[in-house]
Amino acid sequence: MSSPELTNTIRTLIKQESLPDSYADTVKKTILPLAQHLHSLKQARNEPIVIGIHGAQGTGKSTLTLFLRELLTNHYRIPTASFSLDDLYLTRAEREQRANEIHPLFITRGVPGTHDLALGQHVVDQLKAAHRDTETAIPAFDKSRDDRYPKAQWPVFKGRADIILVEGWCVGAVPAGSEEELMEPVNELERSEDPEGLWRRNVNSCLKGQYGRFFSQLDSLIMLRAPSMECVLTWRTLQEQKLRDRSRAAPKESASDQKAGNELRIMSNEEIARFIMHYERITRASLQEMPARADCVINVGEDHSFGEPLIRQRQ
Repeated sequence: MSSPELTNTIRTLIKQESLPDSYADTVKKTILPLAQHLHSLKQARNEPIVIGIHGAQGTGKSTLTLFLRELLTNHYRIPTASFSLDDLYLTRAEREQRANEIHPLFITRGVPGTHDLALGQHVVDQLKAAHRDTETAIPAFDKSRDDRYPKAQWPVFKGRADIILVEGWCVGAVPAGSEEELMEPVNELERSEDPEGLWRRNVNSCLKGQYGRFFSQLDSLIMLRAPSMECVLTWRTLQEQKLRDRSRAAPKESASDQKAGNELRIMSNEEIARFIMHYERITRASLQEMPARADCVINVGEDHSFGEPLIRQRQ
């Protein structure tokens, strides 16, 4: 892609995502150097690579992933696929079952134990082994309805992906170090709704087991480091407001949809605060320990601005 083509691609993406024109500076300072780094990683390997992108809610993971995918595919000519851990959430019915069988807090999507990692691994394996005409369906989750889209509505990636970007708030997270640490509540949700620690011990067990195995295949881990947990709550509230605004502008649900229970689920500010408490323990732990081991750290300002990528070369 020539320089004018690259500029045009960046402008198109900025417009598509309703970003300010100044985001072009972020692309130049942060995203293009990161894309160049991933290109170099791929050049050193004769097989597809899997890149994890970690960041607390609202840090800009989805936007970063989109720009990286498009730049790697169109500028560096590296077929690149992406998906979010969010799109691997168990269906609402599956989470209801876990809530009934293990702990009521598992009805809420987000924490380890609420994703279908077997589905995620299947997608990764298929993208790696695909041939030119292979079509891989990428799972999609509808957060406004708190349920997975039907498979017929999933986007499709054609061919083999040489780079696979996997983004999510707990990507690369590690389990708690001790039982004592788990048993000390970090917020009112844990204190009042999980007083015996059953839910958080189960979450930690998932993180230690199947999540740890899934994350172990990452060839590189990128961290978007939020300035504080308080910023995460503010940013998540803004995300829900945008979802609320979009739902108001969308066509009204049909009577049949409402009868089937498909009405939009938009959270109030109080519900958001409670929702974030589900994420707080792992988010705080990751903010503290992950910067020392991530392959790349991007500091995110309170205004959502990105710093330059701080890249650590693996030995």
